[in-house]
Amino acid sequence: MTPMKRRLLAGCAGLLLAASPFATGHHSPVVFDLATEITLEGEVTGFRWTNPHAWIEFNVAGDAGAAERWDIEMNGPAHLVRAGWTRSTLSVGDRVRIVANPLRTDETVGKFVSIVLPDGRELNERTRD
Repeated sequence: MTPMKRRLLAGCAGLLLAASPFATGHHSPVVFDLATEITLEGEVTGFRWTNPHAWIEFNVAGDAGAAERWDIEMNGPAHLVRAGWTRSTLSVGDRVRIVANPLRTDETVGKFVSIVLPDGRELNERTRD
């Protein structure tokens, strides 16, 4: 290999290494308050079985009685399948109880911890035993 090709290859490798922290940035849980767990009860309005994250959308009764929409971020489907989930685990209209880590802001978004389904089963994101 010529010295010019070696320098070019070393430069490209350096750029890739320098950029790697930014490539994983969107997966950082820092936006969520992981020290706090909240329990929300409501009706499922949507279940998005998508990559890189699945989402549960549901309405919770607010303080004034009006419905408050919550979005709960989960792991991706490949991980959820190992924990017993399927794309049909939740249906629109299901009444559920969800435990989540809230955002550090006042937005109604959380990071999924566990759920109690209408039939009483409890699921999380961990692999089944």
